[in-house]
Amino acid sequence: PVVGEGAGGAAGAAEPTEAKAGRGKRGPTKVLILMSDTGGGHRASAEAIKGGFRELYGSGYDVSVVDLWSNHTPWPYNLMPNWYSFLVSNGWMWASLYKGSSNQGTPQMLKAIGTQVARRVHQAFVELKPDVVVSVHPLMQHVPLRVMHLKGLEGKIPFATVVTDYATAHPTWFHKRVNFCCVPTDNVASEARQVGLREDQIRQHGLPIRVAFADARKMQPRALRRKLGMDLKLPAVLIVGGGEGMGPLMATVEALEARLAGGEGGKPLGQVVVICGRNRKLVGDLQARKWGMPVHPLGFVTNMVEWMRACDCIVTKAGPGTIAESLICGLPLILNNYIPGQEFDNIGQVTDNNVGIFETDPARIADKVAFWFGPGKSEREDMSRRALKLGKPQATFEIVKDLAALESKATPAWSA
Repeated sequence: PVVGEGAGGAAGAAEPTEAKAGRGKRGPTKVLILMSDTGGGHRASAEAIKGGFRELYGSGYDVSVVDLWSNHTPWPYNLMPNWYSFLVSNGWMWASLYKGSSNQGTPQMLKAIGTQVARRVHQAFVELKPDVVVSVHPLMQHVPLRVMHLKGLEGKIPFATVVTDYATAHPTWFHKRVNFCCVPTDNVASEARQVGLREDQIRQHGLPIRVAFADARKMQPRALRRKLGMDLKLPAVLIVGGGEGMGPLMATVEALEARLAGGEGGKPLGQVVVICGRNRKLVGDLQARKWGMPVHPLGFVTNMVEWMRACDCIVTKAGPGTIAESLICGLPLILNNYIPGQEFDNIGQVTDNNVGIFETDPARIADKVAFWFGPGKSEREDMSRRALKLGKPQATFEIVKDLAALESKATPAWSA
C-alpha cells in the first residue's frame, strides 16, 4: 500500500439529495468535461476532476473527458492542438497572440466560430447526452455555450468553468452565462469580477490536482524515502522536466554535483531526484554516469505525490499544476522556465508570497540548493511553512462537490 495514503480526502463527502432521487431511475449522472490537448495541464485537470467524482461518488457519475476541438470540429479548427505546439515552441509568437487576443473582439470571434461548428459540436452532445457540462479550457466557454444556445440546450444543461491557470487568466476563461466559475486565486477572482461575473458565480477553491495529493500531508517523508530507495538522511532536491523531460536537466544535475558532491570528508551534501517524463534517453544518460552524490533518474511516474513528499525542494517550470502540488507538499520552488502569456505571472505569485525564487542559470540554481541544504536551512524551512499555508489539498473535492450539486439545476434535455 502507499505509505500514509488513503481515502481521507474524500471523508465526509455528501451526495446531492437530488442526485440520489434521480439516479435510481435513470442510471448515473453524465458529466461532460471539455478540454483540448494544448499542453498537458488541461487534460491533467480534467482527469483530476474525473478522479474526484470517482473518489466521492463511485459509479453515481459517468464522467467523459473530450477534446472538443480535435474530435468534434471540422478543419481547420481540429488542428488547434498542433498550432499551439508550434506557437509555444516559438515563444515570441505565442506571447504576441496571447496578448493580442486579450480584448473584447476575441469572444465575438469565438461566438462566430461556434455558429460555424455548431452541427458537429451538437452531434457530440447528442452522442454523449450530458446532464452537466464542465470546461477546463479557455476556448471552451464561448463556443459550446453558443452551440447550446442555438440548439435549445442552454438553461437545460448546467455549464460550469474550472479555471486551470493560476495567477492570471485570459479573458476567454470567463462567460457571464455560466452557472459558476471556479477560480484558484484572489487575483483570478478579481479578473472574473472585472469582466462581469456576479459574486455568486465565483467559487474559489484552488486548482484541481490529482486526488492523491489530498492525503499528501499524512505521508511520512522518512517512510517514503525508505520505500523509494532514497538516502534517509541527505536532503533531496526534485527536478521536474515535464512530460517530455525538456529543459536543461542534465546541465542542472551537473551543476548540482559541483556544489553537493564536495561536502565534509568527501560526503555529499544532498541527493537529486530527476523526473524525465518520456525522455528515455535522458534517463539512460543519467544512469550511465557515475555521480558524486545519489542521483535517482526516473521516467514517467504515477506516484508524483510520494516523490514530492520525500524531497525538500523542487526545480521546475512555472506550470500551475506543479506549483499547486508543490505548495500542498510544502516544497520551496525554484522556477527555471515559463510559457510566455499564461505562466509568466505565476512567477510573481511564487516570489511575492516568498515560497520560491525564479532562476534560469543551472549554476545559480545549484548555489541556491546548496545554500538551502547548508547554512540556509532555516530559510528553506520558513518557505516550506509558508507553502503549506498556501496549498489547498482539498481543492479537487471541493470543486467536484460544487459540480455535483449542479445536477439539481438540470432539466430533461434528452429523450430516454
